[in-house]
Amino acid sequence: MLIRKFRFEDLEIWKISIEIGDSLFDIADAMELRKLYRFAEQLRGAGMSISNNIAEGSGSASKKEFYQFLNYAKRSCYECANILILLQRRNHVTEEMKQSIFNRLEELSRKITNFQKSLEQRA
Repeated sequence: MLIRKFRFEDLEIWKISIEIGDSLFDIADAMELRKLYRFAEQLRGAGMSISNNIAEGSGSASKKEFYQFLNYAKRSCYECANILILLQRRNHVTEEMKQSIFNRLEELSRKITNFQKSLEQRA
């Protein structure tokens, strides 16, 4: 049986974004248990936006369009960081948890930028 894959499934940046998304979903699930539904919804949406934009962009007809979707993914990294700051300030996540995810978001953002540079070089 032939197993088909989408192009994005082989991208390291997509794999990292899915791992981060899982962590953010765990936090969002905890927020819902505390009836913080808006925080949970916003965090899930921002977290999914990272991997969604990488996946969607990989199906673009042009490198320029893919590059733009990668910009959206990178911006979602910053949105997630901002939400985590608010959650930490409100004592909904620990400083250690925030910093751990921050480090992963910052690493992903750098890797997205490097991937964008590689797209430019292949143009």
